[in-house]
Amino acid sequence: MSVGIVSNISDMQDLAKRLAALESLDREALLEGLGAETENQTRRRIGEEKTAPDGTPWPEWSPRYAKTRNAGQSLLEGEGALMNSLQSVVTGDEVETGSNLIYAAIHNLGGTEEMPPGPRAVPARQYLGFSDENQDELQQLTDDFVEAHLKDILK
Repeated sequence: MSVGIVSNISDMQDLAKRLAALESLDREALLEGLGAETENQTRRRIGEEKTAPDGTPWPEWSPRYAKTRNAGQSLLEGEGALMNSLQSVVTGDEVETGSNLIYAAIHNLGGTEEMPPGPRAVPARQYLGFSDENQDELQQLTDDFVEAHLKDILK
């Protein structure tokens, strides 16, 4: 035996209006905002935090490599090309944030055994990904976006 109720929301005009308005939510604008925030978070990780998304500090330069660096240069910064190359692209219901620089992947993932000795030695300094704080910020951005949209609906 079971029990249930069938509701026809078209009889509940206010609810039907609100649900229809939510369907018209500009998802692309939301995703663009999330992508922009992800870019900012990644730039902050590279420029200030110097940690992987899980909080693990990045390995320092090797002493040999450190001798080639100028004063003021920092891990993954150099001339700023990596930070400046970060971009987000919205496709459908997804947003992808990353860099198209040829060396971006090896800095994020590190070298592998299959690589020649130089690149093989590059340690991973993961800059792409989401910390718990990043996820909270993106959730808040989403909540604020939906709340603002709902306020417009309820006017």
